[in-house]
Amino acid sequence: MKTIAIAGVGLIGGSFALALRKAGFAGKIIGVSSPATIGKALALGVIDQSMPLAEAARVADLVYLSQPISQIVATLDVLETDALVTDAGSTKAVICEHGRNLKRFVGGHPMAGKESRGVEHADADLFRGRPYVLTSREPQLETWIERFGARLVILDPVQHDQQVAFVSHLPQLLSTTLASILAGKGQVAGPAAADLTRLALSPYDIWRDIFATNAEPIDAALGAFIARLEEVRAQLRSSELEELFSKAAASARALRSQ
Repeated sequence: MKTIAIAGVGLIGGSFALALRKAGFAGKIIGVSSPATIGKALALGVIDQSMPLAEAARVADLVYLSQPISQIVATLDVLETDALVTDAGSTKAVICEHGRNLKRFVGGHPMAGKESRGVEHADADLFRGRPYVLTSREPQLETWIERFGARLVILDPVQHDQQVAFVSHLPQLLSTTLASILAGKGQVAGPAAADLTRLALSPYDIWRDIFATNAEPIDAALGAFIARLEEVRAQLRSSELEELFSKAAASARALRSQ
């Protein structure tokens, strides 16, 4: 690949550009974003130049869509290119459905991020050690992802959405709901409350499209959690909770070893 176009040069798109450079990419990186973001990206050396998307897609070997989900879908519906196209959206089934009209499309989801947004927070090592999901095999793209130090995972779009409903979307809703319950009750709050409500700091505009495009799996995850919570409630005064604590600790250790 000699030329890469990145639509949406924010935290993820900017980090993808920096990761490419660190991994040895010596070609041209074109940015497609708002004028303010493009100005910052050029000043920081994240991209080499800016173009409108249609023009960039004509000259690029890879088009990387790092926009909000609704914008990714809208872009896929009008994009005309022979280049390989991939995205960084947090849900995959809807996006991949719209990507079918393209000659070469592979859905993608880097399971990485920060609380801070914007290209000024882009990091060449953002993906290192983190899962990076692709919805089908693509040797060229896989090579770069592995050079980033990310952990490549191949998942069907539906499987992806079912899994992230539990490991990403459910935790967000739990944190947000807990924070709403704790409002006005935090005079003696300790680290546990702060840790568990960290995700509640995430702005709704990031999550709106995720909830809209993955509602059914998220509903299933919420149902499973509510059922388990009712079991815990019933066991509150019994020794059965000891087994729950033991199993939960093993699960928590396993998550931290990934």
